[in-house]
Amino acid sequence: MNITTFDDLLQAARQQANAQRLLLVFAVAGIPNDSTPEQRARFAAGEGGELTPLMCVDKTPDELQSFAALAEESRQFGQAWTLVFAAAMSGQGDQAPSTEQAQPLLEGMVQAIKDGRLSSFIPFDREGQAVSLQAGR
Repeated sequence: MNITTFDDLLQAARQQANAQRLLLVFAVAGIPNDSTPEQRARFAAGEGGELTPLMCVDKTPDELQSFAALAEESRQFGQAWTLVFAAAMSGQGDQAPSTEQAQPLLEGMVQAIKDGRLSSFIPFDREGQAVSLQAGR
């Protein structure tokens, strides 16, 4: 299945033979205060910048109706975010991994995003569309 939207990811997770737990990290894009005029111009043009994780959560696919429901739930925390990064954990049979099992992996995702190691995750924009991120130059 080609995942182009968050709802595609939900559908794929629900179709897996083993129950899944989705790991989600919400991040904001920005630029450092000491950025150069060139860096600010590139960021304004939609290029460059850095990602800062704001919050994270784990959910089973059954706990999420749609991307719209996830976006609405995220508004309750009062943090404007730019991207949500998603990964999945596979359980055994109909038993999804627990929140306790997910916690160390979520912490690892947060650190990976801080470090710019993004290739293991699918980033989605505020409309739930998968996006492609380019490594900094």
